[in-house]
This record gives sequence, structure tokens and C-alpha cells, in this order.
Amino acid sequence: SDAGVTDRAGPLRRARAEAEADIRELTAAMESLRRTRESSSDDDEHDPEGPTLSSEWSRIRGLLTAAESRLGDADAAWARVEDGTYGTCLSCGSAIPPGRLEVRPTAAFCVACASLH
Repeated sequence: SDAGVTDRAGPLRRARAEAEADIRELTAAMESLRRTRESSSDDDEHDPEGPTLSSEWSRIRGLLTAAESRLGDADAAWARVEDGTYGTCLSCGSAIPPGRLEVRPTAAFCVACASLH
């Protein structure tokens, strides 16, 4: 029902907003690290007090990739809201339990089908 989708839109909006905020923060962190890398010599890359700049770059890039994936999942879920298929398993067509959508508002599969993927 439309009311059910409206009730579930809050968690979906929050998931999208959190992914967007993480992307902004991580993009800024990568830019800061890029400036640090450009201003340091290769001999200077390792700070004895912390990780190497290269390992920090890899860590932030991984987090950014994950945030971009979460944003894509949220956009795909919004598309399902718009076409009326939100809350329906893309694999078997069964209803995705409201509890699953509350915990994972971008879920595209019911629990049984998600465990097969």
C-alpha cells in the first residue's frame, strides 16, 4: 500500500542522506591526502606514528567505493518506490518483510533469496 511505502520512506531517505554525507566527507579526506602526498617526498611517505600515505589512500578509497555503492542501492530503491515495486523481492516476487526493510531499507530481495545471492 502507499501508506506502507510512505512509512518506510524515512529509513530510505536516511540511508541515502548518510551515503551522500559519507561521500562528501571521504572525498574531502582524499583531496586532503592527495595534497599531502603531492607535498611530501617519497622518503617522507611513512609517518612512524601512523600508516603510510598509500595505505591510508587505499583505506579511504575502499570506504568511498562502499559509500558510492550504498548511494546506488538507495537510488535503485527509490526507483522501485516510484515504479511501485518497492518491498517486493526482485527474485521471487514475494513481499520483503517490513522488519527487513526497516533494518535494510535498500533491500531488493527477501531473506531467503538474499541468502542465495
